[in-house]
Amino acid sequence: MTADNSTFVQALALGIDPAWRRRSDEERHEDGCRFIDAVGVAERDGLRGFAYSSIGLEPGVDLLLWRMAPTVDALETAAAGVLRAGLGRWLTVRHSLIGRIGPSQYVKKPTDQEQSLFAGERSRYLVVYPFTKSAEWYLLSKEARQGVMNEHMRVGHEYPMVRQALAYSFGLDSQDFVVAYETDDLAAFGDLVRALRGTESRRSTVSDVPILLGIHRPIEEIAGLLGAP
Repeated sequence: MTADNSTFVQALALGIDPAWRRRSDEERHEDGCRFIDAVGVAERDGLRGFAYSSIGLEPGVDLLLWRMAPTVDALETAAAGVLRAGLGRWLTVRHSLIGRIGPSQYVKKPTDQEQSLFAGERSRYLVVYPFTKSAEWYLLSKEARQGVMNEHMRVGHEYPMVRQALAYSFGLDSQDFVVAYETDDLAAFGDLVRALRGTESRRSTVSDVPILLGIHRPIEEIAGLLGAP
């Protein structure tokens, strides 16, 4: 995949200044309207994205934006527009995970479970986190790595109610990958993660935190939950 046809993704975790909730109803309403408009403008300009609330679920994080664009420039422009509009002026970037969608080394023909999380209907929950493997992993032969990943994927296929997406972050961000899961069943997702802990692939994990959990909601609903009347 060349730079000309790459697709970039971003998980943008934002936290609100508590002082904003002490503004008047009129001020918060106006801020909310401007913020909602800014989110809509970004998506009309070729960026695809979805909003998730994390209010009280993640320390310091109230809103999670999961976005896809043809360039990093487009992601930056969209983020700038959101952060300078109304409620956005009271938001702080808590985490930003950048990656590039590309073909897998280990999957010849991806299933629907392993496709981009920007197609089809949204599930209720999104879980996204950075992921980094050890130097020893990359020094293994291709055949050895394929064998380990075959086991990893076999376990994943036992949980068809969980969809996943993998983006490469090499040279773009601190982690190796951005990993995202979408599901309506958080209990099943927890079972999947626990099952994967017992596979050989776990030995090569260096870091897979922070784990960000969001609930899919219309941006208007999220603004209301944040306090925009």
